[in-house]
Amino acid sequence: MAKSGSKHKKSAKAKSGDAAQAQAEILAQALPYMQRYGDTTVVVKYGGHAMGDEALAESFAKDIVLLKQAGVNPVIVHGGGPQIGQLLDELNIKSRFEDGLRVTDKETLDVVEMVLSGAINKSIVGAINAQGGQAVGISGKDANLMIAKKSERRVTDPVSNVEQVIDLGYVGEPETVNTNIIDVIQKSDLIPVVAPIGASAEGATLNINADTFAGALASALKAKRLLMLTDVDGVLDAKDQLVKQMAGTEARALIANGVVSGGMIPKVETCIEAVENGVEGVVIINGKVPHAVLLELFTEHGAGTLIGWPSGAPKPPDRL
Repeated sequence: MAKSGSKHKKSAKAKSGDAAQAQAEILAQALPYMQRYGDTTVVVKYGGHAMGDEALAESFAKDIVLLKQAGVNPVIVHGGGPQIGQLLDELNIKSRFEDGLRVTDKETLDVVEMVLSGAINKSIVGAINAQGGQAVGISGKDANLMIAKKSERRVTDPVSNVEQVIDLGYVGEPETVNTNIIDVIQKSDLIPVVAPIGASAEGATLNINADTFAGALASALKAKRLLMLTDVDGVLDAKDQLVKQMAGTEARALIANGVVSGGMIPKVETCIEAVENGVEGVVIINGKVPHAVLLELFTEHGAGTLIGWPSGAPKPPDRL
C-alpha cells in the first residue's frame, strides 16, 4: 500500500510539473508579442453584452491589468446602450425617433450621462482595481478631451424629393481631440477608462457614439491597435467565414457589395477611418470570448478581424 501511495504522489507531482512547463511554454510564446506592444498605446472599445456578464467582466479586467504589467498602455472607451435603455424604461422616459434614429433630448441626456459617466464607468474602474490595477474614470468632458459638434442627419423625402435636416438633439460627433489628460495618465501607473461624453465648443454636453469616440481617440493617440469588442466574432465574408485580416479597400468593397450590412457598417467604417488617420491596425473581436484581448494581442493568429495595412502594400505576415 505504501508503495502504491508513493507512486500516486510521484504521478501527481509529474502531472503538476507538466502543467507548469506548459504554462511556461505559453508565456515564452507570448514574449515576442509582448515586446511588439511594449510601450505602445492600445485603445479598447468595451461594449456589447460582455459588459453585463460578471465572469466576462472579470476576465476583461484581468486582461487589461496584464497589458499594463507587460508595458502596454491600455486606454478603455466603453459604451452602455442596453443599460441606458433599461434605465429610461424604468424612469418611464419615452424616446422619440426620427427616421429610425433616437433623438436625445435634455431629459434623456441626463440619464445617458448618469449611466455612462457614473454607474458603468465606475463599475469598470472597480473591476480593474479589484484585479490589482489602478484605473481612473474620466469622460470626454474632462480637460476638454473631446470637443464635439452636434450631429445632423440629412434625409430625402421620397415624395417631394426634398432634402431635410434631422435634429438629433444632444448627439455629437468628434471635432477636436486634446490628448493631454491621457498623456498625463499614461505616464503613471494609472489606466484611463473613458465615457463617450463630450462637450461642444460652447460647453454643451453631447452624447457620442462609443465606436466613433474610440476611433477618434485612437487616431489622435496614434495607437498601435484599436480593439473593438463586440458581440460577433468579426467580419464575415460572403460564405459566412471569418475574415482574418484585410485592407481598408477590401473592407469598403464588402460594404459596397452588401456583405457587410446593418449595424456592422458604421463599425467597419470607423475601423477604416481610424487606420487612415494613423492607427496601425483595428481589430473587431467577440468580447464574449474569455480573455479575447490577450488572445488577439499575445497569440500568433489573433481572435477577430484585423483591418490594417495600406492599400497597395504587400500583404503582411499573419497578425503583424
